[in-house]
Amino acid sequence: MDCICWELKLQKKCKIGIMNHTDKKLILDFIKSNKIAVISTNSETGWPQGAVIEFAETEELEIVFDTSVAYRKYKNLSKDKKTSFVIGWDKQITVQYEGLAEELMDAEEINAYKAIYFKKNPDAQRWESDPEIRYFIVKPKWLRYSDLNVKPWKIIELNF
Repeated sequence: MDCICWELKLQKKCKIGIMNHTDKKLILDFIKSNKIAVISTNSETGWPQGAVIEFAETEELEIVFDTSVAYRKYKNLSKDKKTSFVIGWDKQITVQYEGLAEELMDAEEINAYKAIYFKKNPDAQRWESDPEIRYFIVKPKWLRYSDLNVKPWKIIELNF
């Protein structure tokens, strides 16, 4: 995966290379510190549709979430796997995230990812027995970590 850091004050790239362990830990720790995100999916008509969701993450920066087959995001993801998220916004730190959503179908895989999801979101277990609930995993294609608290702003952009 490629990594680009930006110093926006100077409007030029300050580092290009492979994501290092420090950057990955910074991004992963930030994602772990948040329990909700905004997901955006593409409707049949081409209009984007957003929703607030609970989510969990893996050590590989994958996003895990559930949804009902009755919700727009499920219908949208069934036709177009492209999705994006915004994670965090309260403290002027955010992650923008793009990837492809895959509905989990294999029982063993579902159980493994549900364990990750329920560890972070134990209250979500109340919907576990609902036959309309489905679980998704999103593998990142692109993400940008932005910390606007420092001068110059710290921006880490990753292409997977």
